[in-house]
Amino acid sequence: MTRRSGRLLALLEELRAHRRPVTAKQLADKFDVSERTILRDFKVLAELGAPVEGVAGLGFVLGAGFFLPPLALTPLEADAVLLGLRFVQRRGDRDLCEAASGALAKIAGGLEEDRARAMRTNGLAVAPSNSEDGERIGQVRRAIADEHKIEILYRDAGGTETRRIVWPVALAFFDETRILVAWCERREAFRHFRLDRIQSLHNLVDRLPAPRRILLAEYRLEEPEADL
Repeated sequence: MTRRSGRLLALLEELRAHRRPVTAKQLADKFDVSERTILRDFKVLAELGAPVEGVAGLGFVLGAGFFLPPLALTPLEADAVLLGLRFVQRRGDRDLCEAASGALAKIAGGLEEDRARAMRTNGLAVAPSNSEDGERIGQVRRAIADEHKIEILYRDAGGTETRRIVWPVALAFFDETRILVAWCERREAFRHFRLDRIQSLHNLVDRLPAPRRILLAEYRLEEPEADL
């Protein structure tokens, strides 16, 4: 493998490891090359079919649906993945719960018997949630995936109810609370909505006026500390 080929693969790995855009300067510093070299590398990757996307003013991201060959997990990495999947089993909507169970079964099926047994008995557990947001989680998740607006009837902490049309950007999971991050047409600003305060929710056919990834990038600029 040539030095450049190795760097191209390393660039893809670096983008895959980051959820947020990475600038050419950050990558140039990491790989000890010029920004111009990084830009030329991205041009080569694009010609080879890799879905590297540039987000104006923010950097580069790896497009959805691109996968590199699977990596072997260390025992500690496997524990981390399993704990995350068990969290989803306990806190997600029905479809997510089933998907997490399927993923656990696939992981176990690909391991030797002693490793699979160790996985099943690793002693890491997630307590069940008292939340009844399961159905709404599914509705919000579909709206986020389809990039459609949703209409909600929301009751604030003071008990006042308002009907709003919002553009769903992200769904954050806390211990006992789920927070919808969305652009609110009523307030003309990004707002946070607790799912347990949403009295009714309807998925609309209207698409978001801008790609969700752009809205998410704008939200991150406003809330740089948000881990989304």
